[in-house]
Amino acid sequence: MGSSGSKLTEPPGATPSPSQIMVPVSGTAKPPQVGKSGKKICCSCPDTKAARDDCVIMNGEEECKNFIEAHKECLRSEGFDIR
Repeated sequence: MGSSGSKLTEPPGATPSPSQIMVPVSGTAKPPQVGKSGKKICCSCPDTKAARDDCVIMNGEEECKNFIEAHKECLRSEGFDIR
């Protein structure tokens, strides 16, 4: 197996060249949705999120429907469209 292509190697801490930097394509990304408290969905309702996550890890999703629904309800109260 020969190597016909060149391999790009840079010393540690080297700054990437402009051709190596990835740039988003013309405005396709939407800004993150924020709730009434001004937080993104990932940071909203931390107490119900932690309880839900702990329950699912320990017991599985089927046994934690009440925790899952409580977290969804909290997110809805923050203004997120959760089904």
